[in-house]
Amino acid sequence: MKKSIKRYVQVYVAPFILQLFVRLIYLTNKKVYHHPKSMDDETFIVSMWHGDLLMQPFNYQHFKPKGTVKAIISEHRDGETIRRTVEHLGIESLNGSSTRGGAKALLGAIKSIKKGIDVAITPDGPKGPIYSVADGIVLIAQKTKCKILSFSASPTKYWQFNSWDKFIVPKPFGQIDFYISEPFDVDGLDMEEAKKKIENNMRKFNV
Repeated sequence: MKKSIKRYVQVYVAPFILQLFVRLIYLTNKKVYHHPKSMDDETFIVSMWHGDLLMQPFNYQHFKPKGTVKAIISEHRDGETIRRTVEHLGIESLNGSSTRGGAKALLGAIKSIKKGIDVAITPDGPKGPIYSVADGIVLIAQKTKCKILSFSASPTKYWQFNSWDKFIVPKPFGQIDFYISEPFDVDGLDMEEAKKKIENNMRKFNV
């Protein structure tokens, strides 16, 4: 009985409350967007650091109001809570990560991109190390010839968790600067060169 209640809270109650909290933070902050020109007719891989993902659904929706994006979400036990939370925020999901369900996530991402659906990934997730780039994003980009956009959000006031990813939660009543890089590709690069290029592009906007 206790397990059933705990799962109900984890799968249904917690995601609903979390998405309300995220919306409240967004609504009570001043927003400034630093975006490249609109590219609604192109498909992209959206890349963000694990500790900076909280506000990214809004970053994406402002950039591509009519776009569809699927986020690769780990199959660990907290993944269901995260998946349902982002679905409340208009983001679809692909199950899998570098540590669990990786092949399934890779195939799902490639199929989605071929259908014109953007794919979001945290290259240093789900367990780090922080600001590292795993192989998955490179494999997806090179197999699909898809360009990458680096996403970041920089709040003037925030809480920062003492976690491996230094997870950031903006405080209300400040300003959030939303950044998206110009599109870039990793075609023709070997694995290490591609990972370094992605890392360099992403680190430009670190908080």
